[in-house]
Amino acid sequence: MSTSAATAAAPVAVKERPRLSGFMPIIALVALIAALTVADPDFLTQRSLTAVSRTAAPLILLAAGATIVVLCGGIDLSIAALASLSTVFLALWIPNLGGLATLAVIGVATLIGALQGTAHVLLRIPSFIVTLGGMSILSAVALVVSGAGTVRVVDDSTVKWLDLYVAGYVPMSFMVAVLVVALIALLLKVTPLQSWVSATGYAESAARLAGTPVDLVKIGAFAVSGACAGLAAVMLVSRQFSGGPTMADNLLLPAVAAIVVGGTAITGGHGSVWRSLAGALVVTLLRVGLPIVGVPSAYEQILYGAIIVVAVALTLDKSKVSIIK
Repeated sequence: MSTSAATAAAPVAVKERPRLSGFMPIIALVALIAALTVADPDFLTQRSLTAVSRTAAPLILLAAGATIVVLCGGIDLSIAALASLSTVFLALWIPNLGGLATLAVIGVATLIGALQGTAHVLLRIPSFIVTLGGMSILSAVALVVSGAGTVRVVDDSTVKWLDLYVAGYVPMSFMVAVLVVALIALLLKVTPLQSWVSATGYAESAARLAGTPVDLVKIGAFAVSGACAGLAAVMLVSRQFSGGPTMADNLLLPAVAAIVVGGTAITGGHGSVWRSLAGALVVTLLRVGLPIVGVPSAYEQILYGAIIVVAVALTLDKSKVSIIK
């Protein structure tokens, strides 16, 4: 590698944010739990916390997978539509494939994610446009395949294990979600992927000069996002005993909110899947806590929109965006 290339890539490696920002999602989570406990003393019980963690599991997976794409400087708006389509596939395939249906659905979702990443890289189309179009296509395919209706799961034995509880208290689905986050974080930590992803998101041109396989990193990020959407679909089916063309559609905005609440910069290069996990718990607590404090659920979308705007304003790296459009 030439000296000029190394010099150009150097800021990518040494650029750091203030350490306090890394603890903000945890601080927000603790503060929210305290506020909800004050509002309703019965909130901080084993039953309530179990329900919250079980509800948060699919959202954690969607946010964690999409976080990798955001760290690369892109965005994946198709995660919810892909999860909905995956629930339909799973419900249709279980009678014929049995336990293999779960692996098949995750594999297909991974492939769809990789195809979107390939379209983004090869056709040089912004990820926003690719995944926005993908969201529309996947939603339409889900409607066609399902006959625009719910597909019931008669035999749920292949996914019922996700409804079990570890030690009688912790939902298996939540444990799986945390395990997936841990595996992604470990894979990034022990391989060059973390530096590649951060470099790609922070300064793509410098990353290319330094020899980072930017295109493969981006495609891989979309594949991971797709795989997480597929697994999230399996969790949804295990809870609903059915698949539906719109089953996960209401999780897109919360997933984006979880990512930015977790402190991942929307411009890429800064953040982590662990922060997104904390952000997903914050968002889930908000969803559960609004009715407790007397706020109608109809105001959820307003709250998510406000959270996203404020969080992006706080995490946006303005040094990378000279002109705001």
